[in-house]
Amino acid sequence: MISDPGSIAAGVTIGALQVQSLLDPLDNRVLLCHALGLSRVSLITQSERELDAEQAARFAALVQRRLAGEPIAYIVGQREFFGLPFEVNGAVLIPRPDTELLVELALDRLPPQGRLLDMGTGSGAIAVALAHTRRDAAVTALDVSPEALAVARRNAAVNSAQVNFLHSDWYAALQGQPPFDIIVSNPPYIASGDRHLSEGDLRYEPTGALTDHADGLSALRIIVAGAAAHLKPQGWLLMEHGYDQAAAVRQLLTEQAYTEVQSWTDLAGIERVTGARAH
Repeated sequence: MISDPGSIAAGVTIGALQVQSLLDPLDNRVLLCHALGLSRVSLITQSERELDAEQAARFAALVQRRLAGEPIAYIVGQREFFGLPFEVNGAVLIPRPDTELLVELALDRLPPQGRLLDMGTGSGAIAVALAHTRRDAAVTALDVSPEALAVARRNAAVNSAQVNFLHSDWYAALQGQPPFDIIVSNPPYIASGDRHLSEGDLRYEPTGALTDHADGLSALRIIVAGAAAHLKPQGWLLMEHGYDQAAAVRQLLTEQAYTEVQSWTDLAGIERVTGARAH
């Protein structure tokens, strides 16, 4: 019986490692595939294959990292988003399925040959998914983190997406840029001191991409206040936010005289994205 990662040793079979797992079965399969360079089908067809000492040590090390709480996406260095593969590391947030709603809403509103801006792009997931899906669009993405932009550029290249990346603290580097049809953002929106920051995967993700170190709305305020100057008339501003922030974000938009202010729910029925049109 496998009681700890140290008991994973040469001679153990792939089949045994799947039956006697220390991890969630899905996590276990992902790490086995990564450690051995196999597909999921191969885990079944090669279930009697025995690991050598190097393979056993490699898998045991991955299991130990997962048991310590490190996210699977960081361990394997990749996460799928909108059907595309994205490199992820400690410099960027792990793309989440909830954020696909923001992409879908933007796609519904992006005109032919439209111009779109993604603010705080991180891994580039939103911008790359949009540019990959709409080859006719001119997509710009910005981030204040050079490390995040390096990851985003690699993700654009891997997915053959044309994105103009800018190093910028929000709107600072946009002088001289023509206005956009749509601005999208998934900014830091967790309030300082929120217990979620010390739980689960969030412990390993870049703090500055998760929290504004304030009330959770400061980045959203900056985006709302500045967007109209960079949007075409009737252009859309779409923002992801926290599970309990929709009403506050709608209020911010209303105060700045945006029109058609509304929120949209994710698959869990939570108001996850709020947006409006410039006047």
